[in-house]
Amino acid sequence: MSDISWLALILVGLLAGLISGKFKPAAVFASAAIVSYLLGLVSLEQMFASFTNASLITLVLLLLASLALEKTTILAKLSQHISQSSFTASIAKLGFFTALLSSFTNNTAVVASLIGVVQRNENHPPHKLLLPLSYAAILGGTLTLIGTSTNLIVNSFVEDAGLTPLTFFEFTPIGIVLVFAGGLLLMLLAHTLPNRSQSPAALQLPYLLEARISCDSKLIGRSVQQNQLRALKKLYLAELERDGVRISPVPPQWILQAGDRLRFSGDVNSVSLLQQFDGLQWFGQHQAQGQHLVEAVLSPSSNLVGQSLKSSQFREQYDAAVMAIRRGATPLKGGLGDVNLQAGDVLLLTPGSQFQQASQRLHDFAAVTGLGVSLSLSRYRSLWVLIGFAVAIFASMLSGIALAKTLLVLLLVYLFMGAVTLTEMRQRFPLELVIIVGSALNLAHLMISSGLAANITSYLLAQFNHMGVYGAFIGVYLLTLLLTELITNNAAAALAFPIAYSVALHYGVDIKPFILAVVFGASASFISPYGYQTNLMVYHAGSYRFSDFVRLGLPLSVLYSVIVCTLVPQWFPF
Repeated sequence: MSDISWLALILVGLLAGLISGKFKPAAVFASAAIVSYLLGLVSLEQMFASFTNASLITLVLLLLASLALEKTTILAKLSQHISQSSFTASIAKLGFFTALLSSFTNNTAVVASLIGVVQRNENHPPHKLLLPLSYAAILGGTLTLIGTSTNLIVNSFVEDAGLTPLTFFEFTPIGIVLVFAGGLLLMLLAHTLPNRSQSPAALQLPYLLEARISCDSKLIGRSVQQNQLRALKKLYLAELERDGVRISPVPPQWILQAGDRLRFSGDVNSVSLLQQFDGLQWFGQHQAQGQHLVEAVLSPSSNLVGQSLKSSQFREQYDAAVMAIRRGATPLKGGLGDVNLQAGDVLLLTPGSQFQQASQRLHDFAAVTGLGVSLSLSRYRSLWVLIGFAVAIFASMLSGIALAKTLLVLLLVYLFMGAVTLTEMRQRFPLELVIIVGSALNLAHLMISSGLAANITSYLLAQFNHMGVYGAFIGVYLLTLLLTELITNNAAAALAFPIAYSVALHYGVDIKPFILAVVFGASASFISPYGYQTNLMVYHAGSYRFSDFVRLGLPLSVLYSVIVCTLVPQWFPF
C-alpha cells in the first residue's frame, strides 16, 4: 500500500475512535502518531519535534498560569451586581463581562467562577442565564489569540507550516462583531427558554440519593408519613427497596423496617436534611467529616464511563465517597452503587484528605467545583494574581517579547507567592492536550507532505467548484464546524487545518482567510452540550435538555456562520 493509503486508513481510524467516544482523545491521537512512525511515514526526530512547538509551549504555560486565576474570588465578586437589573439588562451585562474576561483568560475558568453567582441570584431563573453564559464565553474566545486553546493550537499549525504566525489581535474586529451580534440574539432568545425553576424539585434538580435504615433506627415500625419523609423541602422520596423488591411510588402508609433502602430525588442543598433522621445511614456518610461537598462532572473520555461505583472501586481510587448522582434533568432510578455512569453525570462527593492528590481526578472529570474556601485566595492575593496576569499579557504585546517568556516569568512569580504549587502544576499539567496537539501536528504535516490533504481537497472542491474560491472557503468552514460538534473543537482544528492549507495552495490565494475559517469554525460549538467544555459545565448546572441547546444554539450558529462567511473574505481578501 502507498503512504497515502496507509495515512488515509489511520485518519479513518482516528475519526472513528473520536466519534465513538469510547476512547480518550489523547490515546486516539497518540495511537495514530505511533502507527505512523511504525509504518515509516515519519521519523522519530520529526515526531518528537512537534511537541516543542512554540505555540504549544505557550498554551501549556497559559493553562498552568490559569490555575492561579481559578482560585481568585474577585471575578465572582465583580459579577454579583449583574442580576440587579431587568432580565434583558442582566443578559447584556453577563454577556459583556463574560466575553471580555474570556478574551484574556481561560474561558473554562471564567465560566466556573460565574456559575455559582448565577445560581445564587434571586432575581432571575439561573436556567435562563447559564446557557447564555457559556455561549458568551465561546464568543469571547474569538476576540484574541489566547481567548481559547483552539486559537493557539491553530497557530501552532501555522508556525509548523512555516507561515507567519497569527498576531494577538488578528481577528479581533470580526470577534467584536460576533460578540455584539451574538449578544443581541441571546438577549432575545433567552426569554424563550422554559422556566424550570418553578418545576417540582424532583424534576428541577434530580440528584439521586440513597439511605439505609439501620437496625436501631427510630424510624422502624412507623409509616413513611408518620416519619415525615414525604414532607422534606426540595427532596422527594422516589423509591423504596426491601429484599430486592423496589416500590415506586412509595405509599404514605408504608411501614418502614430495618434494612429498607430509601432513594430520594431532589436539590443538592437539601442533602443535609437526611442527617436529621435518627438511624438513617445515607450513602457516603462514613467519609463525611464536616468538609465541603464537591460536584464533579464526568468527562466523556473518563475511564468511569460505563462502570458503576461498585465495579470501579471509586472510593479507593479517589479517596472520595459518592453521596449522590445527577444526570441532566432525568431522574435516576435504582441503587446508587449500581448506576452505570455516563459522560456528563454530576457526582456529589464527600472528599477525603487525598482527593485533590488523586492522579486521575482531572482526566476523568471535566470540571470539579465546590471545594470550598481552602482553594480560594484572599482578596489581596487575588488582586495581585490578576494584576500579574495583565502585566504579563500586555508586556508581551507592547514590547514584542515572546508570550511564552512573560508567562514563564509570571508562573515563577505565582510559585514564589504561593498562588500555585509544584504539586498542583504536576497534577494539572495538560498532558492529554500536549499529546493531542503534538500528535496532531505530526498528522497535519503528513497529510500535507504525502498529498492526502490535496486529494481530500479535490473532493471538497468538486462539491463547491461552481462557487469558486469563495465556495471552497465556505466548504472548509462548514467542515470544521461539523467536526467541532462531533469530536470537540481541538480535534476538529487538527483535522481541518491541512485541508484548509491545501485548498489555499490549490487556488494560489492567500491562506489567511482559510486559517480563519478553521479558527472560527472550531469555536462554533453551540448546538451540542458535548462539543465544548463550558457547554458541558452549564448543561448540568442549569438542568438543561438537549433541546435547549438546539433552541438557542441553532439560530446562534446560523448567525455566527453568516457573519464569519461574510466578513472574513472582505477583511482578509483571497
